[in-house]
Amino acid sequence: MPYKGYGQYCPLALAAEVLCERWTLLVISRVIDGCTRFNEIHRGVPKISATLLSQRLSSLEHAGLITRRALENGRGFSYELTDAGRELDPIIMSLAVWGQKWSRDMETEDLDPAFLAWSMHTRLNVEAMPAHRIVMEFAFSGTHKGLSRFWLVVEDGHVDMCLKYPGLEVDVAISSDIRRFVEAWRGIRDLRSEIASGQVSVSGSTAYRRALPDWLMLSALALFPRQTGNEAGAGEPHIARTG
Repeated sequence: MPYKGYGQYCPLALAAEVLCERWTLLVISRVIDGCTRFNEIHRGVPKISATLLSQRLSSLEHAGLITRRALENGRGFSYELTDAGRELDPIIMSLAVWGQKWSRDMETEDLDPAFLAWSMHTRLNVEAMPAHRIVMEFAFSGTHKGLSRFWLVVEDGHVDMCLKYPGLEVDVAISSDIRRFVEAWRGIRDLRSEIASGQVSVSGSTAYRRALPDWLMLSALALFPRQTGNEAGAGEPHIARTG
């Protein structure tokens, strides 16, 4: 599959031909995260169209970064990293850390609840949660449009992400302005302080309300303090979570 080249033999230019198309880094990041099926990858990059995702996966296969293997049941394919793809892991992580520190401030249209749901379902401390099923509902104001509510269902150490009501009784309900919650999720605000002040509202049993901050491990990038911008807490040291 041909790329739009820079007309330079420079290795950086040749790498950019493959990696700098829109969505490409996000798609390969989802495969690095362990998403192996088309729908899994799509849920982790919810704003890309299925057609464009298919094109990007084909490009990454052509570039030798992923391999595609037909499933034994004949229903679809699995996608796995090659050696070249695996070498991108620390590079992409470094870019993400840079983005946490130095990227522009978030705009309203960046606050995508579908991506937040996907991110959160990979970052729950299931070992700290009760052995029985727990249903968590998240409801947000201030969303750009469309989705404003989702559910995470934890059972037997497995987390299901539901963008539609799963028909189960909710054990813990969390509501907040989405910007405030995402800033807490990214470590820009302190989640415990937001809950204590009522800015992030939590309802459910007393035990569940108290345990919630220990269930949410926050973004993997929350340990890296924001260094620029006007978002709350920008440039302030990250407040370590305890307990």
